[in-house]
Amino acid sequence: MKPIYVLNGPNLNRLGKREPSIYGATTLDEVEQICRATAGDRPIVFHQTNSEEKLIDLVHEAIDEGAGIIINPAAFTFTSLALLDALKMFEGPVIEFHISNIHKREPIYHRSYVSIRADAVMAGLGARGYATAVTAMLTMLADRA
Repeated sequence: MKPIYVLNGPNLNRLGKREPSIYGATTLDEVEQICRATAGDRPIVFHQTNSEEKLIDLVHEAIDEGAGIIINPAAFTFTSLALLDALKMFEGPVIEFHISNIHKREPIYHRSYVSIRADAVMAGLGARGYATAVTAMLTMLADRA
């Protein structure tokens, strides 16, 4: 059974400490536990990187090895055409995920390149919303089977 890739971009390693009024107190380790518990028997490949290059390499790995991608690209959402191009090569479902509601934030956060490829976009559910994203991905994969 191919895994679901849960990919996290820059500064998400600081969850629980970084701007808790926006991102809450849940840590990235707790997010990983939530994802694994929600996925049940479906394997999860969970990564965080502050590097655009590494994030693209992980998408390339998912192209070859993964069933679906849940991606919180953080700031790369709004800047990376290279990430969009990599995601466009992935044939499975892609969920773009944001902890905060990016549309309630400053205008710079309103234009997502990743949304051009994403099959679904989730925003504003908080860190515990990753469970909702994993559940949605499981449904999307089952619908494709």
